[in-house]
Amino acid sequence: MTRVLRSHLQNVAFSGLVLQEILDRPLDDETPQARLKEIGMMTVLYAMSQAHQPLTLTNISELLKLTRSGAKETVDLLVRRGLLNETMVKNSMGRGTARKFEISKELLDKLRSFDTE
Repeated sequence: MTRVLRSHLQNVAFSGLVLQEILDRPLDDETPQARLKEIGMMTVLYAMSQAHQPLTLTNISELLKLTRSGAKETVDLLVRRGLLNETMVKNSMGRGTARKFEISKELLDKLRSFDTE
């Protein structure tokens, strides 16, 4: 299978998995608007991850032209769901800490199960 087709199929599979995880398992205090934001955010984060961009609040905010608190609101819901993992790392200045995110291993394992090689 060509690399382009494989990449396209992975993107479709990822989108389907995210839709299923978010729409089939709503959080108790979550609005429909929040779920829609989560779906969009996961799509962007997956694209950033595929481009090897660090998933930090600063990078997410700059890319989407959101405030840090706006990005944090949606990202925190994704962490709560277990779709993202969060770690604390040194910030770009090397003095303070920053939150770094990665797509959960469980979600990526589910995505790999769709691999058709």
